Amino acid sequence: MVETIHRHENPTGAPQPASRYSQLVAVEPERRWVYLSGQVGLRPDGGLAEDAAGQMHQAWANLRALLAAEGLGPEHLVRINAFITRRDLTPLFREARDAALEGAAPASTLLVVAGLAHPDWVVEIEAVAAA
Repeated sequence: MVETIHRHENPTGAPQPASRYSQLVAVEPERRWVYLSGQVGLRPDGGLAEDAAGQMHQAWANLRALLAAEGLGPEHLVRINAFITRRDLTPLFREARDAALEGAAPASTLLVVAGLAHPDWVVEIEAVAAA
């Protein structure tokens, strides 16, 4: 059984989430914090995933690989910030996120931006975890 390291809440005084995330995550004291740099749809071999859906899933796979390197999983995520380059990618992003998080619901922000560091990238995801 995974030890509870943080509490997820969606208080009644705030709007309920539009999809699977928490409005508030409180981390218990004395925890190790892990900050994960933004991950894009590049495969470990340096190639870019074929399409937008592939980039979404690959960015999440990369983030999960970073977590695994620290002995962590999606349940340790406290916060994610995601950037997509087109509003119509929102459903693809949510589908990939929900699959990657396996029921975890960290605090989350999704932004639609004009572009990322490379013109072919359509998604970037950064995160904070606590263990």
